[in-house]
Amino acid sequence: MSDHIDLTEAVLIEQTVDDGPEDAVAEPTALDRKINAHFPGAVVRKDLVKAVKGNAIVPSYVLEYLLGQFAATDDEATIQEGIEKVRRILAEHYVHRNESELVKSKIREKGRFRIIDRVSVTLNEKDDVYQASFANLGISGVLVEPNTVTANQKLLVGGVWCLCDIEYFHTDDSRVVPWILGRLQPIQMSSFDYAGYLEARASFTTDEWIDLLIQSIGFNPEMFGRRAKLLQLTRLIPFVERNYNLVELGPKGTGKSHIYSEFSPHGMLISGGEITVPKLFVNNANGKIGLVGYWDVVAFDEFAGKKKRTDKALVDIMKNYMANKSFSRGVETLGAEASMVFVGNTSHTVPYMLKHSDLFDELPESYHDSAYLDRLHFYIPGWEIDTIRGEMFSSGYGFVVDYIAEVLKSMRNLDYSDRYQRYFTLGSDISTRDRDGIHKTFSGLMKLLYPHEQASATEIEEILRFAIEGRKRVKDQILRLDATMAEVKFGYRSLAGEWTAVTTLEEDEYPAHYHHGRRGAAGDGEESADPVGPTLGAAGPGTAIVPAPAKEELFEGQRDFVENQRGISFETLLMPYLRGASEIELHDPYIRMSHQGRNLVELLALIASAKDPADEVTFKLFTVLDTDLDYQQKQLQMLGQIIQGADQQGIKVEVAKDPGGHDRWIRTDNGWRINLGRGLDIFQKQEGGWFDFGSTRQEFRQVRAFGVTYIREAK
Repeated sequence: MSDHIDLTEAVLIEQTVDDGPEDAVAEPTALDRKINAHFPGAVVRKDLVKAVKGNAIVPSYVLEYLLGQFAATDDEATIQEGIEKVRRILAEHYVHRNESELVKSKIREKGRFRIIDRVSVTLNEKDDVYQASFANLGISGVLVEPNTVTANQKLLVGGVWCLCDIEYFHTDDSRVVPWILGRLQPIQMSSFDYAGYLEARASFTTDEWIDLLIQSIGFNPEMFGRRAKLLQLTRLIPFVERNYNLVELGPKGTGKSHIYSEFSPHGMLISGGEITVPKLFVNNANGKIGLVGYWDVVAFDEFAGKKKRTDKALVDIMKNYMANKSFSRGVETLGAEASMVFVGNTSHTVPYMLKHSDLFDELPESYHDSAYLDRLHFYIPGWEIDTIRGEMFSSGYGFVVDYIAEVLKSMRNLDYSDRYQRYFTLGSDISTRDRDGIHKTFSGLMKLLYPHEQASATEIEEILRFAIEGRKRVKDQILRLDATMAEVKFGYRSLAGEWTAVTTLEEDEYPAHYHHGRRGAAGDGEESADPVGPTLGAAGPGTAIVPAPAKEELFEGQRDFVENQRGISFETLLMPYLRGASEIELHDPYIRMSHQGRNLVELLALIASAKDPADEVTFKLFTVLDTDLDYQQKQLQMLGQIIQGADQQGIKVEVAKDPGGHDRWIRTDNGWRINLGRGLDIFQKQEGGWFDFGSTRQEFRQVRAFGVTYIREAK
């Protein structure tokens, strides 16, 4: 509707970043000093990327390539000098689309000029020549030497960021392109010392090494627990493991696609809507091999969406490729080793999906298929990953992206899948496909965490258990779709014979919903909590807040409260009237300041805790935007964060402009209207910080003078 307040994902994510003072430099930690000592020239301070990027729309690995040339040190003076050099290079040589004509003029006037641009090459069969196109410069048809294409074949598929020397020579022949490619240098490393990498790894503890990897992907390890770090690093397995099939579904803003677009020059991120058989596999018209033939990782962004149209032929060829690492072109069968990653957003909470469908619910119908899903090796539970916030980014040292990208690429030839067998064996009824998924995940994590193969039994057990859980998450959801598949006891046994069953975290959190409609809980032999099974769509998103156990006669009329009164809370003031409602309207023009946002969050949290976790409530907030644009931006940021947080708890918050002026009231679909004299802003300002009891419990706060009127309306 026209009065809807637009809260885009850009507001939700980009506006949450608090830049702080630009010149503030954190003191290197003991880990940072150790990193620089063992990997001199191969690491860079991760906050420098933001310092040099400006408005250059280039991947992080391009910027880190340049920083690695001039600022890969812990000497502050050298770093600052390197930053200035990189800024000058970007200012002078990076081609902005809106300045392409100016750059063309520079090339013409100087005769030869160096640029940074994304270059793609096609074969002109008519003239039997290779021709390059420059994405930002906007020129095409530039001749390229065959040996340049042979040495950099990714130029033919998707394009590569390059440093290029372009020359200009005009002739009267209109058929001749005046642009000449003098030199082309892809922005990525050509070689590295793998033996030195392994030797240096042995000097780090496991915790230190994990933190180094987390800093390398740009995050502050202090903001993550051990499990959260492993989930982040699982996103790297497709770069280190051939033909690895990974899926991640979760809320918006958790950085699902970031690694595949920014982290490595060997990965390609494409929109889920752009997938075609010729682009991905092979073009039968000209025999040209698609993306899987040239890239280590092909990631599909925005893959979720039930109503998305999909090509049945693409689904079939993808299923065959994911299972057999090959695809057919007429009578010829071709092989490739690209890993496949599928990322998409969820629109419901985990318990809601478990109660009403399954954890693959958001996938397009053609991919919501047991044969396709069975090819997936691991399911990253995206709902466990925090929304990206400014304080999560690292100012510590991490590997220069193209260095670690080359390390991971070189390890794709290795197989560490059997390293756990010195200590453990998998359950005997785990199928071959389940076993393959577990093995590939385990092998990938071993390469990432223990490339030197020096891991204790406890460390081996940790990643084995993690690998089993990720495959179990896939298999348990397939069992909901395909009743012909047998239950599997997922777990492992020590060489001494001790059995350890593995469960998923959501299975432990929501056991009744997880085993809803199942023949029995896999691995434990217990009967299903609901033998009848789910009745899809019967409850719908409307059955939400669990009604109070006993019917109580609620007060109708006016209540007044005096200033400084204590013992008042939303729990006693509002919740008795909100229970049983599936749709709630709040009209409050003053949800602007942080304490007003906190009041709203506290009410939403009470609603979330009162309902069945598997159900949803629609909460419609009608408010007014601040007229000051700076304050309005902060208000939008705050509302965006509230929407995201509420969504993860099954509260669908919709925000629109309040047409009513100053009146503040609540209306529910279970028959109540509550007129609020002060809206939600009933509490006095607190000064005691987190050590004040009132910061934890509303009833310990003093209130302002206010009144509330409860009116029972006809349903």
